[in-house]
Amino acid sequence: MDLSWSEADIAFRSEVRAFLAEHLTPELRAAARGMTSVYSDYPVAMAWQRILHARGWAAPAWPVEYGGCDWSVAQHYIFASELTAAGAPGLSPMGIGMCGPVLIGYGSPEQKAFFLPRMLSGEHFWCQGYSEPGAGSDLASLRMSAVEDGEDFICNGHKIWTTHANRANWIFCLVRTSTEAIRQRGITFLLIDMATPGVEVRPIVSLSGEHIQNEVFFTDARVPKVNAVGPVGEGWTVAKYLMQFERGGHASAPGLRGRLNRIRAIARAESDGGNARLIDAPVFAARLAQADIEISALEAVELRLMSNLSQGQAPGPESSMQKTVATELSQRLTELANEAVGPYVAPYQPFAAHAGGPSPGYVPPADLVAVGPEYSWTVMSKYLNDRAGSIYAGTNEIQRNIMAKAVLGL
Repeated sequence: MDLSWSEADIAFRSEVRAFLAEHLTPELRAAARGMTSVYSDYPVAMAWQRILHARGWAAPAWPVEYGGCDWSVAQHYIFASELTAAGAPGLSPMGIGMCGPVLIGYGSPEQKAFFLPRMLSGEHFWCQGYSEPGAGSDLASLRMSAVEDGEDFICNGHKIWTTHANRANWIFCLVRTSTEAIRQRGITFLLIDMATPGVEVRPIVSLSGEHIQNEVFFTDARVPKVNAVGPVGEGWTVAKYLMQFERGGHASAPGLRGRLNRIRAIARAESDGGNARLIDAPVFAARLAQADIEISALEAVELRLMSNLSQGQAPGPESSMQKTVATELSQRLTELANEAVGPYVAPYQPFAAHAGGPSPGYVPPADLVAVGPEYSWTVMSKYLNDRAGSIYAGTNEIQRNIMAKAVLGL
């Protein structure tokens, strides 16, 4: 097996590096270093998306006819790796990474023509309306109703844990258009303008102090029927397709390896007072090595998934394995980072980070200076935020059930 890059791959890598050197500003790099969430701050994400869109690289995994790139699997992986190595901020995955592929796979020609260009440009910023107070992992028990009334649906219900609903101007929702004996039937995938009368957003403040999550209430909100994606009543099929892209089909390993390398660099540094370095502690070094091995295994799976995507296939049940392994590895890295920074993990200083949203009620003094080295400023907030990693996009317990059924045939 030849694992080396071809001359064409090396030339492409040089092209990407030159682009990043020119367009990835110090401000964008600083914002990326300060990220404590899987989501960038809205202004940062949109500024970077506009730069990528101008180059034609905002949604490289999309088909070329919709604005994607005709890249090989190797090029996709090189691009993801170089973004990580250069310290680029992330884009919001809700539109380009989730709703976009669904529209490409299930949308009408009119929906594709209207929504996809606006998704790429950032004119439309999306959020996801799936979970409800009584329907999280058991999503098929959702109750938000959409009752037909002429050319519209009248929507009533309550969505929760809706990331960036306070910023989004569109939401894709699962709604119940009929009650059937089998709960997965009678569900419709519906696109809703957040400016629709009857839509109300209320904030949820996270354990780590920031406002990224929200509740969204719908009271007699009138939504055109033409905003249904796929057949009415068959939204569960559309939703399962979307969740494969939410859970997998992208490259997590480069980002995880970048974080591991930063932890390793911290552990190599001299501790205060010139004591032994943490990297020299056998148990800690072994945990770093174990994480490194597992990231390499994840990388192999991701390359195979990206190969499937390049041939027009959906990620499939392997996306559940990817999501489970990636989120649990990420949580372990936050634990290793906590140990590596030692006492500097304790101060709460959100002003020194980019948490993906504001920290309500926290107003630091104007002359306040961050405590500790820069690499420590985000560690605890990242640890707290990442506790949700094994819950969002379907809990890891649910993912294991999917793997047991779809892969092992149990």
